[in-house]
Amino acid sequence: MDARKLKFSCQFDFIFSNAALHWVDDHEKILRGAAVVLKSGGRLVVSCGGKGNAQDVFVELRPEIRLKRWRDFFRKMPTPYFFYAPGDYEKWLPRYGFNIQSLKLSPKDATYDGAEGFATWLRTTWIPYVQRVPENLREEFIGTVTMRYVTRHPPDADGKVHVRMVRLEIDAVKI
Repeated sequence: MDARKLKFSCQFDFIFSNAALHWVDDHEKILRGAAVVLKSGGRLVVSCGGKGNAQDVFVELRPEIRLKRWRDFFRKMPTPYFFYAPGDYEKWLPRYGFNIQSLKLSPKDATYDGAEGFATWLRTTWIPYVQRVPENLREEFIGTVTMRYVTRHPPDADGKVHVRMVRLEIDAVKI
């Protein structure tokens, strides 16, 4: 079901989402639906990518996709990820009948086994970008983005490549 159009014939005590809602563009619509399907006293617990998530990857990705070699594949690309800040939810939650229990950004350190582990992560998590490149050029694209990132963020002494991630963690109760 589209998270922006929650419709059930019953109400719930608990709504939980982990690592999904940063793929959804309109979080107010999510909250509107959650408010309808949660019982009074029901709990909303969400963890998703938050403002600043994977920022260092974007810093290395953007100049690459602007190069003549790749730019035509990324013209008019819709935004694939939506990373909100606590301030956004501080406005929205009360508007939809929620009391905030906890609302914060939490830094996380994602680690990958060297450049190849980082490239594997790009192949999967960054599908909205990777799939815009023709299949016969994808590995080259992934390789160039990987090299850009690893050059600026080299592996640690154990060979791990680190990516600074940020989680938006929400715990709210329906009034």
